[in-house]
Amino acid sequence: MRRRLLLVLLAFSLAAVAGFAGPLLESTAANRTQQFVLSRTTDVARLTALAQEAAAGGDPARLEGEVRAHTELFGDAVVIVDARRRDIAANGMRADEPRTAAALDAALRNQPAEPPPTLRPWSGGDVLFTQPIGTGTRVTGAVVLRSSVTPAVDDIRVRWALVLLGALAAAVVCALLALRLASWVLRPVEQLAQGVRTVISGDEPAPLRDSAGPPELRELVVSFNRMSAALTESSKRQRDLVDDASHQLRNPLAALRLRIDTLAGQVGAGGQDGYRSVVVELERLEALLDGMLALASADSTATDLAAGEPEPSVCDVAGVLAERVGAWSAAADAAGVRIDSPGTGRPALARFAEGVLAQVIDVVLDNAIKYAGAGATVACGYSTSGGRVAVTVTDDGPGVAPDELNRVTQRFWRSGRHRTEPGSGLGLAIADRLVTAREGLFEVSAPSEGGLRVRVELAEVTP
Repeated sequence: MRRRLLLVLLAFSLAAVAGFAGPLLESTAANRTQQFVLSRTTDVARLTALAQEAAAGGDPARLEGEVRAHTELFGDAVVIVDARRRDIAANGMRADEPRTAAALDAALRNQPAEPPPTLRPWSGGDVLFTQPIGTGTRVTGAVVLRSSVTPAVDDIRVRWALVLLGALAAAVVCALLALRLASWVLRPVEQLAQGVRTVISGDEPAPLRDSAGPPELRELVVSFNRMSAALTESSKRQRDLVDDASHQLRNPLAALRLRIDTLAGQVGAGGQDGYRSVVVELERLEALLDGMLALASADSTATDLAAGEPEPSVCDVAGVLAERVGAWSAAADAAGVRIDSPGTGRPALARFAEGVLAQVIDVVLDNAIKYAGAGATVACGYSTSGGRVAVTVTDDGPGVAPDELNRVTQRFWRSGRHRTEPGSGLGLAIADRLVTAREGLFEVSAPSEGGLRVRVELAEVTP
């Protein structure tokens, strides 16, 4: 953001400086050109007046002396002729030179001379100034003065150099002002960014200062301080609640479990149904507590990863999958479910913690075995493609309705057909959180042949 703001401010400043310097350079060149033309036009008019006096019977020597003095003083060349192109006075050039002859022809025809173009620092050469001798329509001769533009061009160069130096100084001042302005404007934004990073990392942010920057951003800093304080307090209370729940509920549950287990042999036949219901509800409560704590731990881990905290991140997907399938084989046999082993194949390395992947596969296999039903088959496999490693667990059980697919990873959600079975509705939500927190993909879909497919896609690590 700082770079873009500086580019905009600097572009505007340079455009303003250029818009000021350009016309000033043009005006300086035009003004010096006008001075040059006016000075030489005045000299030509004076020589024309002297030539008229000489033609009217005056002293020709005076005219020749003025021509010679002008040439020596300014370095210009002058030629004065009568109506028949005979020299009256000349110094530095001849009347028969092609360019001079053309200028004399135009003057003897009483044609006005074209003004020279505006001089520039790179201009060169000389300019011819002409004026006919005579009054009215009677032309008795002509004066041609050739003057070099070098002195005027040298002055223009000096003036342009001063203007450009001033423009450069103005550009430097504008750049410094732009840097100062950008720093002043973006200081609250930088403070906000630092505050957000602190909040993400889980640390308690210090109140941001609001003494610099535009009033609107200072007000935003004040609002952020209030928000971060409320968020910190809320997060602390949430962590305290989880900690308190884990400590305060586990002890009573353990005591309750102990007492219920001791009653197992003392309940009569008439109370067995009630006793079993109590045991089921107790197991459900224990599973729910374990799931809530596991989900809170997954959320905490996701926050740490978002803050940039590292963790071991390479594992062999094939090995972990084969090991977990073997571990769940006994539970599958007890439930009447067959698990197709992925077999042994080449290692497939993924950027994922081995323990976390094992936890995710456990959740998926437990879900498949529990809800696929007796006689079902659970197929496990993995594949690599496009720099990704995909683990798939597919069962051919009853699956879920199409309108329920997008809800299976929601917390505490359970299908209406399974609400009487043990479970907390947190398993797939925990697995989804563990995978997506590490930039993986957790996808649940319904195959066309029925059942449910869970796909876990991870970033591949090339050996």
